[in-house]
Amino acid sequence: MIKVTLLEHTPNPERVVAMAARLCYSASGAEELAEKMTDEQVEKLVAKIVQMGHASTMEHVSFTFGIEGVSRVLTHQLVRHRLASYSQQSQRYVAEHDFEYILPPTIADKPEAKARFEALMNDIRKAYDDLSEMGVPKEDARYVLANATETKIVVTMNARSLMHFFNLRCCNRAQWEIRELAYKMLEQAKEVAPLLFKNAGASCVATGHCPEGAMTCGKFSEMIKMRVK
Repeated sequence: MIKVTLLEHTPNPERVVAMAARLCYSASGAEELAEKMTDEQVEKLVAKIVQMGHASTMEHVSFTFGIEGVSRVLTHQLVRHRLASYSQQSQRYVAEHDFEYILPPTIADKPEAKARFEALMNDIRKAYDDLSEMGVPKEDARYVLANATETKIVVTMNARSLMHFFNLRCCNRAQWEIRELAYKMLEQAKEVAPLLFKNAGASCVATGHCPEGAMTCGKFSEMIKMRVK
């Protein structure tokens, strides 16, 4: 099961975003603006920024997540989001003799498929152990490991990158595992920055239209209902 923990984030992220936006049109300094802006002013300005898509000021705030219980399949997709920082558990230094693995629902739902999958994972464990006993170093023994192998990763993104991540990965057409991760991350981001992420989610939820064209899932109304509160 995917576990997501929001480890750290920029203090008062919405105030920082509002201050950065106001600074562009004010003779006052950043510190003065941050102190003097009222909560109402911050709320109105952040709402305007999000509505107009002036997202550059969102790059001044960041969010760091600890992620566990995911597969290497997921992290191979995750690291394609370039404007982020990643620190992943190393198979070169961490032994994987009793590695956990992620079982896709479509396999778990079929007894015969599940039995075949689990038998293969046990064979891989045995092969890894055998190679280790032969003196093969972890950095080479890991070559037999499956994409299903469980891993852990720390991810830091600024708010603008997170918005883009949610647009793509909360989409109904995203792969099931990274979609589940995206919704868990969005839920926690909204807890600390509800104004910034008020309409965040799949592109159709965020903008009111689907950018997938003929490849749309055709479930716009259902996606709107799934919006994270």
